[in-house]
Amino acid sequence: MLNIVKTSIALSAATFIFAGNAHADINDALQNICTIVKADDKGELRKKMKKVQSDYRLKLQDYYSGITCGGQSLIRTAMLNDSVETGTMLIKKMPKGDLNSPESDGLTVIAWASKNGLDDSAIVEALNDRI
Repeated sequence: MLNIVKTSIALSAATFIFAGNAHADINDALQNICTIVKADDKGELRKKMKKVQSDYRLKLQDYYSGITCGGQSLIRTAMLNDSVETGTMLIKKMPKGDLNSPESDGLTVIAWASKNGLDDSAIVEALNDRI
């Protein structure tokens, strides 16, 4: 009985250690995603998203809210940098409900775009078509 308890404790400790390493690895994997979005490199963004999905079993909606580029979300960053290809790809990959929900500042992407005078952006047009 004592061996089972010791084994269980050892397995639990190992799980926490490996979970911490996985968190650091996902941060490394997503490290340059802001640069990719700013450069409007759709092919590289697609590769990055596929790698994260295959290695960590995470889809875009799982890590989207945890990534900021200079305080802005990925779609907002795409709008600010006129990265139409990556911006529209992000919109297509996100669930409609997440696109309608407010971000960290309490504004939806559409409301933020209107506030910042980006209503005529092709990304906003794609967003309106998707919603």
